[in-house]
Amino acid sequence: MNIKKMLKQAQEMQKKLQQEVEEMTMEASAGGGMVNVTMRGNKELISVTIDPEAVDPEDVEMLQDLIMAAVNEANRKVDEAVQQQMGDMTGGMGFPGLG
Repeated sequence: MNIKKMLKQAQEMQKKLQQEVEEMTMEASAGGGMVNVTMRGNKELISVTIDPEAVDPEDVEMLQDLIMAAVNEANRKVDEAVQQQMGDMTGGMGFPGLG
């Protein structure tokens, strides 16, 4: 295999992965479903749903913690999905610095 062909294949794989990541959405929740978030593969937060029971004017910190936990969980899920897709595309071969 010549180097130009390998580079072209790598670029095609990168384009495909980027497109899949852009189309991906992940959902996560916290507080037993009291806070739900949806995030795109590029980590853009596209939806936050809060159960009215989670809103307590006397305990705003709890709601803030639930939102932060749900967003962090969605971030983790996106990272895992991207790593899985990269592994699938490369046949499990690791590429240091990618990911």
